[in-house]
Amino acid sequence: MTAPEPSGNPLSLEQWRLVEELTRSLAPMQVRWLSGYFAGLDAGLRLPLPQPVSSGVAATRGLTILYGTETGNSAELARALEAAATGKGLACTMVDMADYKVRQLGQEQDVLIVVSTYGEGDPPQPATSFFEFVEGRRAPRLDGVRFAVLALGDSTYEYYCQAGKRLDRRLEELGAARLAERVDCDVDYEDAAAAWIEAVVGQLSAEAEAAPAPAAVAAQVFASPDAPSVHDKRNPFSAPVIENIAIVGRGSSKETRHIEFSLAGSGLSYEPGDALGIAASNDPAVVDALLDALGHPAETEIELKGQALTLGEALTHRYEITAATPRFLDYWAMLSEASALRQLQQEDRSGERSVFLRTNHVVDIVRRFPVSEVMPQGFVSALRPLQPRLYSLASSLEAAPEEAHLTVAPVRYTLHDEPRSGVASGLLADRAEPDTVLPVYIQSNPHFRLPGKDAPIIMIGAGTGVAPYRAFLQQREAASAQGKSWLFFGERNFRTDFLYQTEWQGWLKDGTLGRMDVAFSRDRAEKTYVQHRMKERARDIFAWLEDGAHVYVCGDAANLAPDVHQALIDIVASEARTGREAAEDYVRSLQADHRYQRDVY
Repeated sequence: MTAPEPSGNPLSLEQWRLVEELTRSLAPMQVRWLSGYFAGLDAGLRLPLPQPVSSGVAATRGLTILYGTETGNSAELARALEAAATGKGLACTMVDMADYKVRQLGQEQDVLIVVSTYGEGDPPQPATSFFEFVEGRRAPRLDGVRFAVLALGDSTYEYYCQAGKRLDRRLEELGAARLAERVDCDVDYEDAAAAWIEAVVGQLSAEAEAAPAPAAVAAQVFASPDAPSVHDKRNPFSAPVIENIAIVGRGSSKETRHIEFSLAGSGLSYEPGDALGIAASNDPAVVDALLDALGHPAETEIELKGQALTLGEALTHRYEITAATPRFLDYWAMLSEASALRQLQQEDRSGERSVFLRTNHVVDIVRRFPVSEVMPQGFVSALRPLQPRLYSLASSLEAAPEEAHLTVAPVRYTLHDEPRSGVASGLLADRAEPDTVLPVYIQSNPHFRLPGKDAPIIMIGAGTGVAPYRAFLQQREAASAQGKSWLFFGERNFRTDFLYQTEWQGWLKDGTLGRMDVAFSRDRAEKTYVQHRMKERARDIFAWLEDGAHVYVCGDAANLAPDVHQALIDIVASEARTGREAAEDYVRSLQADHRYQRDVY
């Protein structure tokens, strides 16, 4: 007679015990491989089981891959690193720094780290607690641990790859030994990262003398020649614009637009909190101005990775032609022999160099330090590839099937007496009329997710930072969620800048949104911001926190995020009647429990 089954489980009790016993002994990579194996069996395929991996260093030294990411690039590289390692027969574990049990660090053996830098040398927001532990007094000695760091950054910032440099330096201070020298990658990181992955994995696999990875066999068997292509960063979907409208009133001191894309036929899906990547192209007027300064026609032919294309096409679609980089500065200093540029190359002038690069676009440098003849091929080699731009999604698929909505405030400013615009935001505001087709993809953001339907949420945002909260409430309305919700929203003027006002009021009326506090900074002589409204509601905010509320912050990284963070600490200190250090620990625990999540830019 068959033993009773666990509720909802089609296995017998003995089968279930065997499964539990097996899963306790499996690494994450092995779990994923078995998932694919059983999926193949369910589809009617038969896969010969691979031979066990031969013993060696891999069997005696554990390998852990840690990544810290803000926009997903480090996570993508960590997955590539994991695939390369398992492809060489190395058993490894990949963990987001946000989820890593820091006390385990002292028991690690080989650690490979991929981490990006955020803002002015800071770690990614989700990795903050990991950095605080590693750089703090509680960090353990790491004698016997080996490590290697792949650092991602943006060379236009003064503190380039600083987060990776900090970890590289700190792990050495704690006694760990380098497997390989740190590699610093700019925004065009693909080639440098691939070389680092190949070198590090090659070294480890040579030590382990590993057999071919079973994962590679599984992928070969389960791959379907008729499978549809996946749309991602390297293969974006051509999405038509459905609507592009201004959502500020007449007389507003700023410009904000609501833009809707059709994803019909793309196969793309997303969750509230994710972002839409836009593979932008440069403004034709900016391209023409640069071509004119160089003295080359758009039809001039160049070569890019073995393919011929015109200089005009390359400057429009392939290269970053606004923000100048240290690499371009070095190139133009060599060509022009300008003493002012050569002085900026000196190491002790890094601060001046950063200011110069922020206040001069490529065309400004070309005009200011003219060169009699510029070789087009050499010129583009000094530029970096044009990168996609990410925008928080302002919609839920439950409310807008096969659509993606954005809230965009175009970047506008004057530089050297000329009007300038952001590459992607200018494109979306000025050239993305209905029926225009733009390349898009979904960038997942697992660190900005709604909790269960019954959990309370406090949403804090200013300006376009309110976009994901529109998606949150659309999702909760569709799911008939019972959890309380509270929105703090800030903008300049009530009359012109109350973004999505009628929608918030509708959700307040039907109960999807329980509370709303607003701060319009320019309606009164004394400016009021969301952090001021938070302090006015300190008692209720703390009560919500004690009741399990999840807190979200979205918007400006330079002002909003730190001001709200300090306000949250002050609220906890005053309402819990505790010292500042204890209040900071309370807020840190919210972050560690994924109850305090930020999406700032």
